[in-house]
Amino acid sequence: MSETKLPWLKSRVEEALQRGFTRAYETVKVDPSRFLLQLQAGYRLPITSYQGVYSVDLGLLEEVAGDVTKASMRIAAVEGAGLGLGGVITLIPDLGILAGITLRAIQRLSLLYGFEYNTENEIAELWIAAASAAGVDIGRELLEKEVLNRFVPRVIRRIAVTASTEVVEKWAGRVIPVASSVLGAGLNYYFVRAWGERAQSHFRKKHLALRERPAQPAGILSPGDWPSRP
Repeated sequence: MSETKLPWLKSRVEEALQRGFTRAYETVKVDPSRFLLQLQAGYRLPITSYQGVYSVDLGLLEEVAGDVTKASMRIAAVEGAGLGLGGVITLIPDLGILAGITLRAIQRLSLLYGFEYNTENEIAELWIAAASAAGVDIGRELLEKEVLNRFVPRVIRRIAVTASTEVVEKWAGRVIPVASSVLGAGLNYYFVRAWGERAQSHFRKKHLALRERPAQPAGILSPGDWPSRP
């Protein structure tokens, strides 16, 4: 079913995504200190700060990034299966929750590759990554000309417009409630996978550009100091 045959659905999806990402921007934030502990204990990354990731084997970072995305994919699948029982009726709240899951995945990937979001410029960079994950190209000139409280809403609108087409193309089958639970789980799963892979590619390029450093950054541990798995 083409999205051009469902203009009403595309309009509602666009509005839902814009509301979902706006709400996520205001309320959803991964705690960097807690996530750092998870990287240390759960994945045994030999770091004491996010600057330390620049001396960690790149292959290990890629492996952890894959696990981070897969964990979000599983959460999205469970959520999609539950709300998918209502078919298109539950599409709107489903997208709001999915936006939060997706943004948290992007935040974790950002931290994993050494990019925190404490300053306004860092927050703007995070949304540039989110736009990249949605397939939206945000020019640097846009960021340079706008303050954060105007920049982020504009980026969210552009993400919603682009992503709504992708969503409707894949979610149109949910108008059939009988299959919508299974379909909702699968579609959410692959939606987060696609966005996670694109976000990872974005952060990897930035990470590699900064990786060449003359000395070992602060925050790296010797193998004997690595934390044990819980």
